[in-house]
Amino acid sequence: MESTEHAAARSPGRCIKLTVAYDGTNYQGWQRQPTGPTIQAALEAAINSIAQEEVYISGSGRTDAGVHAWGQVASFHTKSKMPADVFRKALNATLPHDIVVRHACDVPTTFRPINDAISKRYRYVVQPGRINDPFSLKHAWFVKRVLDVEAMQTAAAALIGKHDFAAFQATGSPRQSTIRTMLDATVKVHDADDRMKIFIEVEANGFLYNMVRIIAGTLVDIGQGKRTAESMAEIIASADRIQAGMTAPAHGLYLLQVHYPPHH
Repeated sequence: MESTEHAAARSPGRCIKLTVAYDGTNYQGWQRQPTGPTIQAALEAAINSIAQEEVYISGSGRTDAGVHAWGQVASFHTKSKMPADVFRKALNATLPHDIVVRHACDVPTTFRPINDAISKRYRYVVQPGRINDPFSLKHAWFVKRVLDVEAMQTAAAALIGKHDFAAFQATGSPRQSTIRTMLDATVKVHDADDRMKIFIEVEANGFLYNMVRIIAGTLVDIGQGKRTAESMAEIIASADRIQAGMTAPAHGLYLLQVHYPPHH
C-alpha cells in the first residue's frame, strides 16, 4: 500500500514508465535507505533535477544489496511535458554510469509496476571452475567444483507448476501465501571468452523473499552431488526451509524481465 507521503509526492499529471538496467554492486538495493546509496534514491534525484519537482518513483520489486537488473520496471508521475524518450536521454546523462534507463514511455496514470505485473523472470549466474575470474567477482557466484548440469536441469523441471514454495522462502519478509506458479525453470551452459558460466533462469507469477537465491543454492548442491535431482520434489513437498540449500550470494542474481498485460 502506498504511504501518504508517497501519495502526496504524486503529481496530477502524466505517468512515465521506465525500464532500467543497473549494476547493483555499489548500492544498498533498490529501496531508499538512510545507510547508503540506492537505485531508487539515484533515480529520484535525477528526475527531480530534470523535472524541477519532487517525485516518488515506484518499482516492480525491491532488489537487495548487490543484486543486478536488466529489466527493472519503475514509474513516476510528473507535471513535465517533456517527451518520454527525451526524459530517458536526460536521465542517462544525469544518472551514475552504473544505472541506465533502457526505455521510457507514457502509460495510464493508474499504472502500478508491482501490482500490474503478471510475471517476473530472473537469472542466477554461477561460474564453476578451479580458478576465480576477477572480472566476474561481483557478477557471478564462483563455485570451485565441476557441476552436473544435466542433474540440475532435471531438478529445475520439478519446480515448474503451481506449488507451495515455503521451503524456498527466507525469514524476515513473510507473505500471506507461499503458493506461486512457476512458469519456466531452466539451467543452461553459457560459454563466452573461454569462461564457462551456468545460467539458472526462472519465471513465475510472483516470488517469495530470497526464493530465487535459495533455488540457486539448492540447484548448485544438486550439481555438486550433495543432493539428488529427485530431491527437489521432496524439498518442495516438505515446505520446510531447512530442507533446501543455502541462500546463494546476492551478486549472482539479475532481474531480467517484468511482464505486463497488453497496453501496460
